[in-house]
Amino acid sequence: MIKLSEISREEAARYMGVRGVPDENVTRLLDKYEPIVRENLRPAYVYRQGNVERTENELKICGVSLLGNDIRRHLEGCERAIILGATVSSEADKLIRQTSVTDMAAALAVDALCSAAIEQVCNAAEEEIFTAVDAAYRTWRFSPGYGDLPISHQKELLFALNAQRRIGLTVTDSFLLIPSKSVTAIIGICDFAPVHTPQGCKACRMRENCAFRKSGGRVCSS
Repeated sequence: MIKLSEISREEAARYMGVRGVPDENVTRLLDKYEPIVRENLRPAYVYRQGNVERTENELKICGVSLLGNDIRRHLEGCERAIILGATVSSEADKLIRQTSVTDMAAALAVDALCSAAIEQVCNAAEEEIFTAVDAAYRTWRFSPGYGDLPISHQKELLFALNAQRRIGLTVTDSFLLIPSKSVTAIIGICDFAPVHTPQGCKACRMRENCAFRKSGGRVCSS
């Protein structure tokens, strides 16, 4: 079980659209709500390891057929891969709803802290996974919706992970994850350094219309 010792206020400020050093009001909100958010979240994750099966027109992991050229490039040279599902629990959505009733600024801070938290949970989950799974090299996390990998794969990945029963993670008919502060991802395992592929904002189909990116934010530093 993952337990966060602290949620990054710096990352949360970025999710709030802050450029540079947060002002006094933002700092006050993050300082006030960080411990509240951290104490209420219930991080959890589930994963499976599988062989990467390739044909001329199909790539499959753990029985899930993955569409698109970007995921094929991302997993080039990988014979195995991890599929991952992670969440900070429905408590995140509850906290956001509760604070939005009386204070929208507080709700924005809570939302940003929860977004920063799920990234930290994914990082921690990945480190735990690869203490148990032998991997000379691994790729970065590639999620449905990145590049030309359809977001509809959320449903298939969760089914393969049995994520609803194991960690309460489900998906809507429009392929949005519930709880909302959750992630599915694919991590390739290689015997040699993987080929570099675009990461974070560079791989996202929504990068030109992303309000977070326009405000100066980035999913990662690449």
